[in-house]
Amino acid sequence: MAIPADLSDRSAAEVLVRTVEREVGPIAVLVNNAGIAESAPLARTDDAIWDRTMALNVTAAFSLCRAVMPEMARRGPGRAVNIASNAGLRGYAYTSAYCASKHALVGLTRALAVEFARTGVTVNAVCPGFVDTAMSERAAGNIERATGRDGREALAALSPQKRMMTPEEIAHAVWSFLPYEARGITGQCIALDGGQTA
Repeated sequence: MAIPADLSDRSAAEVLVRTVEREVGPIAVLVNNAGIAESAPLARTDDAIWDRTMALNVTAAFSLCRAVMPEMARRGPGRAVNIASNAGLRGYAYTSAYCASKHALVGLTRALAVEFARTGVTVNAVCPGFVDTAMSERAAGNIERATGRDGREALAALSPQKRMMTPEEIAHAVWSFLPYEARGITGQCIALDGGQTA
């Protein structure tokens, strides 16, 4: 069931959650996967880029966690998984807004994991490198326009495995946090980047 929502609008989270609960039922798993990435040197990272990036990459996840997790904790076990980035674990040039947003998402993950630790709700993050998606295609195009190099090859070369991750690998990592047997895993931010941040 798809429910369109503009997650950069703070009021959308509450409406989205209530709609899901009405149409589907209580929420046991929340995966915050919406995000954007814009690349620019600091001098060209204007307020609009900063605000857009923070709104979708951090504030949307915060708003959805706040709308879902208290009730999830009241009912019993639940899972929240944030899709962060390995840019939340280290810095990369020309991505100050993106890196800051993903570091904030990692911090939110860790703070909520401790806050909800005794409730049966776990909070973790997956921190991918470049994933073979439309977002990476745009990044590859930017590299090609700026340098003349093959953008996909340049992105794949960042990983010691010399490849981009796949959406299926990200889904597998998310799924691994969900079983009852994973109840002791919380506050973890798992890099999924072929060893790039090792």
